[in-house]
Amino acid sequence: MAWDEWDRLKAQAAERQSTGMRLNHVDPGGGSGASGDLVAHADDLGAVGHEAWILFDELKREADIAGAGSGKGDAGSTTQAAATLKSHGFATGGALETTVSVWTSQVDSVLQACAHISNHLDYSKKRHASDDAQIAAVLRGRDGSAVSVSALNDYFK
Repeated sequence: MAWDEWDRLKAQAAERQSTGMRLNHVDPGGGSGASGDLVAHADDLGAVGHEAWILFDELKREADIAGAGSGKGDAGSTTQAAATLKSHGFATGGALETTVSVWTSQVDSVLQACAHISNHLDYSKKRHASDDAQIAAVLRGRDGSAVSVSALNDYFK
């Protein structure tokens, strides 16, 4: 193999394995708007945040197997069953305790994710409204009138 052939093969391989992103076009029917820009309306953010909060609330109430069937300050019926089985020497008691522990940990992770989504979207909605108000205030003249196109053009130079 000649040296120049080796260089040519390396160049071809590098072209095929480019780490850069190449976007040839945006699918016009892609659902992202005619311009291809990401668009999120405050109402959409609020609705998703609200649904995340509803999921959080229902999951917290319905998925608590550690506390299900408990009275005030007592362990739940599943935890009580695990303790009773374990005290009588059944290996199932320890396995049931492990199941309750893992289940509770997983439910807590999902609850945390739902709360994070809800809080973040509520924050984003408020922040974007604040940003819009600030931009509107900045883009007004001293007399309250809209800034001229020529003045706006100076911002983009």
